[in-house]
Formats: sequence, C-alpha cells, structure tokens
Amino acid sequence: MLLPLLGVILGLALLTVAADQFVVGATRIAARLRISTVVIGALVIGFGTSAPELVVSILAGIRGSADLAVGNIVGSNVANLSLVLGVAAVLHPVQVRWPVLRREAPLSLAMVVLFAVFLASGRFHVVEGVILLSGLLIALSLTMRAATSYGTAASGSADTVQEFLQAGAIISLRRESVRTGFALVATLAAAQLLVVSASEVARGLGLSEAFIGLTVVAIGTSLPELATAIQASRRGQNDLLVGNLLGSNLFNSGAVGAAAAFAGAGQPLGATITGLGAIIMVVVVTLATFAMVTGRQVRRREGAMLLVIYAASLPLLAG
Repeated sequence: MLLPLLGVILGLALLTVAADQFVVGATRIAARLRISTVVIGALVIGFGTSAPELVVSILAGIRGSADLAVGNIVGSNVANLSLVLGVAAVLHPVQVRWPVLRREAPLSLAMVVLFAVFLASGRFHVVEGVILLSGLLIALSLTMRAATSYGTAASGSADTVQEFLQAGAIISLRRESVRTGFALVATLAAAQLLVVSASEVARGLGLSEAFIGLTVVAIGTSLPELATAIQASRRGQNDLLVGNLLGSNLFNSGAVGAAAAFAGAGQPLGATITGLGAIIMVVVVTLATFAMVTGRQVRRREGAMLLVIYAASLPLLAG
C-alpha cells in the first residue's frame, strides 16, 4: 500500500507544475495566433485533458471491463462540472462570456444528454459509437466555423496580446508550442500515475469495478482538468477554464464514448452506471450550465453548491 500512496503524491506534485505550464503555453499560443482562448480551451486543451479518459476506456473495453470503461466517462463528466468547476468558482467567481453560452455550452450539454440516452439500453453498440463520433465532428465544425467569424478571434486574446506587448516580450510560437506539448505529456503521465496508484489502493479495499470507474478512476482522469482549472482561475483565464471543461465533456461523451462503444461493443453495463450514474451526470451538467447562464458567471455559492452535490453523489454511486 505504501508504493501506491507514494505514486499519488508524486503524480499530484508533477501534475501541479505541468498544468501551470500547460495553461501558460496555451494562452500564449492563443495570443500569438489571435485565436480565442475559449476555442483553445475547448478544442486543444479539452481534447488533451480528455486523453486519460480515452486511454483508460479503450483499454478497459478491450479487456472486457465495460463498467470501468463507461463508468470512467460518466464519472469524469460529473467531476468536471461539479468538482472541478466548483473548486474553481469557490477560489474565484468564474465569468462566462455570451459566445460561450451561445455555442460551447449547448453543444457540450447536448452531447452529454445524447450519451446518457444511449446508456439507457444497458449496452453500447458500434452504431451508437458512430452516432456519438458523428455528433462530435458536427460540434467541432460548428465551433471552428464560429472561431473564424468576425470578432471571435480577437475577443478572447486581445488582452493577453496587449499584456505581452506592454511587457516588451516577444511570443515565440515554436517555444510556446514546445512548452505546451511537453506540459501536456507531463500532465497526462502524472494523471496516469495517479490513476494506477489510486486504483490499486481502491481494489485493496475491496471496492467494485463500477464504483472504481465512477469515482476513483474518474477523479484521477479528471485531475488534468482540475489542475488546469485551478491554474487558469488563478491567472484570470476564465475563457480557458470554461472552454477546457466544456470541451472535455464534449470529447468525453463523443470521442471517448465512441471509443468505449467500439472497444467493448455489446458488453452489458451495470445498473448503477445506466441508471443513477446517468441521471446524476445529466442533472449536474444541466445545473452547471444553468449556473453559467444566470448572471453569466458561476458564483462562489454556486460553486459550493456544485461541490456539495458532488460529495453527496459519491455514497449513492457506491450502491
């Protein structure tokens, strides 16, 4: 038990440093290319921080562990918009701009609901994976089309560009790309170390595979989002923060959901995942989206509410 605990500590330390550099590099790339930081968050970082879920779900599906594969997705979606968003909002109210509410938020919510609907059958099939992947591609095309429209590119990164210009700094695209790439690899490696270590501890305590997928593995694979969100909040990069979380849920439900369907086609799913787990996921994502819409920000008390909901859901998922 000592070695897994050491792995958790080491992974957490590496994750904190790597996520900070990830935010710095992505923000500077957005500024250099005059691309909205919310687009960078939703596409580049959203996909990057969903990579742990993708790896875990594919491997679990191939090994016949459908509960672990799909439970990881459900639990990660819940953690992203309750635990991660809640922590970020409690630290500092999260402002949400109108373009995000009009575009990324409904796309992410729609993909999560579609994923939940497919869970109701109790099994994932290839055709459902194709539909999820198609939905993801449509959502990405809409996001990219909006990113190229007039005013979108400058709105999210103008302040960052001005900040660097005033400081007399020259943003090197090559240097920041290398920084972001290495930071992403380090973030994913740290998350994987945490997942493996935490899973060993959980299994040593005799917990079910479904519960491990919904909680332990889901939290572990959501740690890149958590670390990135904390650093983005500390640096005042709300667009990056929100884009990362919405993009991560979009990729989780679309890309990772499709991968789980392809890798574990036809495998039965536990009642906890298809029933209570799916309901909690839709409720949490809907409440978080509502919190963003009201006042165009997630306030501290709303962040605290999301954290309470997440904490209350954990004992329910153990059943």
